[in-house]
Amino acid sequence: MKSAAFLGLGVMGGGMAARLIEAGWALDVWNRRRDRAASLVARGARLAASPRDAAASADVVISMVADDEASRAIWVGDEGALAAARPGTILLESSTVSPAWIAELSAAASRRGCDLLDAPVTGSRSHAASGQLLFLVGGDARVFERAQPVFAAMGRDAVHLGPTGSGARLKLVNNFLCAVQAAALAEAVAAIEKSGLDIPKALQILMDGAPGSPLCKAIAPRMMTRDYAVNFALALMRKDLAYAMAEANRLGLSLETAAAARDRYDQAIAAGLGDRDFSAVVEPLRT
Repeated sequence: MKSAAFLGLGVMGGGMAARLIEAGWALDVWNRRRDRAASLVARGARLAASPRDAAASADVVISMVADDEASRAIWVGDEGALAAARPGTILLESSTVSPAWIAELSAAASRRGCDLLDAPVTGSRSHAASGQLLFLVGGDARVFERAQPVFAAMGRDAVHLGPTGSGARLKLVNNFLCAVQAAALAEAVAAIEKSGLDIPKALQILMDGAPGSPLCKAIAPRMMTRDYAVNFALALMRKDLAYAMAEANRLGLSLETAAAARDRYDQAIAAGLGDRDFSAVVEPLRT
């Protein structure tokens, strides 16, 4: 299994696709904006005309796009990847999407004779580029074992979590916790700044103490320097909160902290920060 198609070459997908090339995979790529494929084509990838074209000869097809709508657009329809994927092809949906869409996509894949794994990742742009992603995988255990070579090319590990949808569900829990932590840190930073405390000393105490999670330690410097180059887009974090809340509601659970955090992200989006790094959630609190 050495032929792959990669669909979606954004902040994460570009790095993941590059890792496949480095590992010696024959790679077809597709992206809605064709210019994002230029560096990969220069390294030997073939630029496909459509998701269908990309998938036609691939042993494994990987998707890394923004949301349910974008995922649906590349998988189904006359020019979607499923229209050309051969029976037995492994499909990896690595986007952060809803479990409801994963169930629908899995059924469509089965009708085609293909094997779907929902395989979202933890990590950011730098982890994708360096091959340090962790894949959270749902689906058939035998298919998971068959997919080990592609996981090894793109990440540090892959964990099989259970049946189809398991990876998508845990990824939403993961991002819900990250989003809430970032929103809470934003409020703490604003409180420190407005209180007249020595900002570097106060933040150092927090980061060295119990509140200093790996995520807070990573984004606190971005908040202080106001460097919001995208590691993970703010609008996508807000989208993931919405998906997590919808899934929790389906389970009879209300995520109240997620709802409060969502309001902070909505304020940042209203301020025009949706396409910046999610650490920019602090900015509306500084006004």
